[in-house]
Amino acid sequence: MAWLLVGMAIYNDKSMADIVNMLDIVDRTGKPFVAPSALTQRRKNLGESAAKALFECTQSHWFTQANLPNWNGLTLLGVDGVLWRTEDSKDNAEMFAKPTNRDGKETQYPQVRMVCQMELSSHLITGSAFDCYSVNEMKLAEQLIETTPDNSLTLFDKGFYSLGLLQAWSSQGINRHWLIPMKKGLTYEVVQSFGRQDKLIKLKSNPQARKKWPELEQEVVVRLITRVKEGKQYDVLTSMVDPMLYPKSDIVGLYEYRWEIELGYREQKQYMLGNRLTLRSRLPELVKQELWGILLTYNLVRYQMVQMCNTLNGDYLPYQLSFNGALAHIMRLIVGLPYSSPGAIPRQLQNFYSMSGSLILEPRRERSLPRVVKKKPSRYPRKNNAAHLK
Repeated sequence: MAWLLVGMAIYNDKSMADIVNMLDIVDRTGKPFVAPSALTQRRKNLGESAAKALFECTQSHWFTQANLPNWNGLTLLGVDGVLWRTEDSKDNAEMFAKPTNRDGKETQYPQVRMVCQMELSSHLITGSAFDCYSVNEMKLAEQLIETTPDNSLTLFDKGFYSLGLLQAWSSQGINRHWLIPMKKGLTYEVVQSFGRQDKLIKLKSNPQARKKWPELEQEVVVRLITRVKEGKQYDVLTSMVDPMLYPKSDIVGLYEYRWEIELGYREQKQYMLGNRLTLRSRLPELVKQELWGILLTYNLVRYQMVQMCNTLNGDYLPYQLSFNGALAHIMRLIVGLPYSSPGAIPRQLQNFYSMSGSLILEPRRERSLPRVVKKKPSRYPRKNNAAHLK
């Protein structure tokens, strides 16, 4: 059934029956499944916990084996949230809830809120937590504190700003740091100045935060770094307060790499799932199982891209290879494996890794146009001078 979860994630346009036939999946007795209901029952027997355990086991092993580069001795991580639509079933609506619009009306589909932690050079997911749509992202981020590796730097979106969360993130481990954009209007006191755009500042916590986070101090010292680009000022806060270990020149452009986790979500939703409107599962436990399967499959593809980089003659990182191209090669490889003899598999893998050179992406261009949301085109012409509107 674990292999079925992988097939569900990458063969998004195939039915469950087709995926079972393509991957030659059989039950424990070696007999093929004869009805779709048998697949659902087997998935129920597998449950969410087994899929979650498999994801955690593989991500820990792959992350260790990848031997990824670091930044000033720190593993570069990113944390951000994402929403997943589920099938509009009664069970899913009760478990995950539906968002409401401005008029207070519920939208059509229940949604799951997820927060992931990603290693930014490889896009490997190192941790994830998800729950009902109504659960705040910072609540989910708290669950990732325990699994955050030591000697790491985590980049947050400004929506995760909470002194309690940030201090807990850096204190519950060895040499764990964070970096986050400063919110507008934040009041602070300058403690020490390392330069015009590099200061040590003191922030005061409020009683509500100290009640929620008992270990939160009344005053927290952090570092404020300012960058001016194209006439616009950008301020970031970080726990890396030592300017000798972490020079300002190394930090100033670091936050741009947080965008890699946004690209990772696009790879999962657009390339793996083919922009499916909803997940497949109609039961909450199977929805959670399917999400762990998506993360497991994404890491499977990404780890193979790490292996591809090791075969290239050059200093390439996994995010510099085409995810869409690697996924296409893996989809073809997986379909043929059930019909290959064990002795032929190493040769097939060798041929697979030999294609790595064709997946190298061109260097990314700088943004030439402002980042804006374009108006969605209408299927019908708009008549601005309609009589009934006058």
